[in-house]
Amino acid sequence: MTAHDIPAYMAHLGATARAASAQMARAGSQAKNDALLALARLLRESGPALQAANAIDIAAAEAAPLAAPMVDRLRLTPKVLATVAEGCEQLAAMPDPVGEISGVRRRPSGISVGQMRVPLGVFGMIYESRPNVTIEAASLAIKSGNACILRGGSEALHSNLALWRLVQQALVEAGLPAAGVQLVETTDRAAVGQLITMPESVDVIIPRGGKGLIERISAEAKVPVIKHLDGNCHTYVDAEVDLDQALRVTDNAKTQKYSPCNATESLLVHAAQAAAFLPRIGAVFAAKGVEMRCDPKARAVLARVPGAALADATEADWAEEYLAPIVSVKVVESLDEAIAHINRYGSHHTDAILTTHHPSAMRFLREVDSASVMVNASTRFADGFEYGLGAEIGISTDKLHARGPVGLEGLTSMKWVVLGQGEIRR
Repeated sequence: MTAHDIPAYMAHLGATARAASAQMARAGSQAKNDALLALARLLRESGPALQAANAIDIAAAEAAPLAAPMVDRLRLTPKVLATVAEGCEQLAAMPDPVGEISGVRRRPSGISVGQMRVPLGVFGMIYESRPNVTIEAASLAIKSGNACILRGGSEALHSNLALWRLVQQALVEAGLPAAGVQLVETTDRAAVGQLITMPESVDVIIPRGGKGLIERISAEAKVPVIKHLDGNCHTYVDAEVDLDQALRVTDNAKTQKYSPCNATESLLVHAAQAAAFLPRIGAVFAAKGVEMRCDPKARAVLARVPGAALADATEADWAEEYLAPIVSVKVVESLDEAIAHINRYGSHHTDAILTTHHPSAMRFLREVDSASVMVNASTRFADGFEYGLGAEIGISTDKLHARGPVGLEGLTSMKWVVLGQGEIRR
């Protein structure tokens, strides 16, 4: 089967993945952990070969030329390889969620009813740039007992192929099917269109990339999609707050790294603290070259900050994911206004309140409609590793099945199990 006949090629991958998923689902914890540890070892042993393959992609990307940040994300540095190897070892050390039975209760009829955690089956992963995602997706598939079909970006094809071959070698070493993790070997974009319309073979699609990619997949897919479109995250400074702590957390939430989806893009400040807080955070942002797009009240205060780069916020700014040294700033009159603003303009990803007033914190947690809601912490913590999930396959802002960082449990579902001793319904 060649990759030139795209429909036939993708149908073959799908059928092979579906067959492999049955073997992956019944694999024992020891075999899955053995595969993960073997993969970690192979990653550490294969550094020079992996970097040689990666160099081909880097050279092509620089010649294209791709934007510098895109090229940077392509690099399989020793640090990147060490990180993904360590991630495999961490997953191996984590409890196996598959087969866990919970919530068992005895019914008056005599039966016992509970729920068992089981793999989803086959997931398709579509991603751009970062070849390390190949290992992250493969390792999560192995531990969660799923099969997967991976389709990376054309700019990382040689890197992804080299990594995938190590995954297959590790699976075979552990007695698991090599087809448990498959990679789409063609760069033809028609393969994506096929992958997202194969409900007979694929149970869920997980896109990881730019907004355009995710919008296309969400619109065209015929199977469920785990996704988030935007990361317009908010930090709200409440009326009662520790100003030193708020300054430190807000600075980290915005400037620790500009490009992740969990970086704060919008800053809301209660009117009671605007005069005290905005000049301090404005000076920090000015020193770091962060442009502030302000409502009139915020601009009036920030205008006194030397060197501040200020602009009038437009309606579009309140909903914008900048992924850059830009932040929208608004003064609000109440907690109610802050919550309403976030629920209207936010992307339901991650939002934080900085406050010393417990009732306000609890209201914020209850009423802000986002996948992650935080009290007195940087939005940059919205991450599977930081949440103790070992790794994540993405972030979901949907409300059904998985929400927030998607780790092992997000790649499983619950089915009802009934335990009886010959009971019949009367």
